[in-house]
Amino acid sequence: MADTRQYGDLATQLLLESRRSTQTDTLAKYNDPLVRSLIREQRELERAADTLVETEQNARGPPPPGLLIIQTAINRNKRCLLAYHTHRLSMLQNLYWACGGALPHLLTNSDLRSRMSPHEVDYLRQYNASLMEFRSDFTYELDVMSGIEKPPKEIHVRVRVVRECGVVQTENGSIDFKRGERYVVRRADVENLIVQGFLEEV
Repeated sequence: MADTRQYGDLATQLLLESRRSTQTDTLAKYNDPLVRSLIREQRELERAADTLVETEQNARGPPPPGLLIIQTAINRNKRCLLAYHTHRLSMLQNLYWACGGALPHLLTNSDLRSRMSPHEVDYLRQYNASLMEFRSDFTYELDVMSGIEKPPKEIHVRVRVVRECGVVQTENGSIDFKRGERYVVRRADVENLIVQGFLEEV
């Protein structure tokens, strides 16, 4: 350990990064070097604690005061690591729901993808798979993936295709949504496409 740095400084840097991310409402790039440095610090602290315990067991005296300081630093680092990762997962979940549960749309965003760790990408895939499995039980009663906050006033809606999304099966048959064209369709059939940004109401 460098003499100029105290135990807990790395953990504080992680928390400050999370705080900045919250204030700007953006997902910062996963700080892999800092996380790895903090884990190395944890291992050093655990080795130091083990050495102190072994020394005192041989002396058969009370535990040394330094052990309490080391254990406090270990616990604080763990809490900071958990807080950092929980904050990131929470932001990823919010992004997932903001795009209407369109995982491919989220993962093809190269800017966002470059800010995620491989483990976070795996988490999003598993999160999506779990939701799809849960959703399959409610196919006709409820669409848990829709981003609807207020009930619609009309059954049909006039939409314009912003991004081509191909052929979509609706209750009245299939529709081939081509970019730039306008359609009048049932809101329930296209609500998810509107939330994902493929269609826009006109």
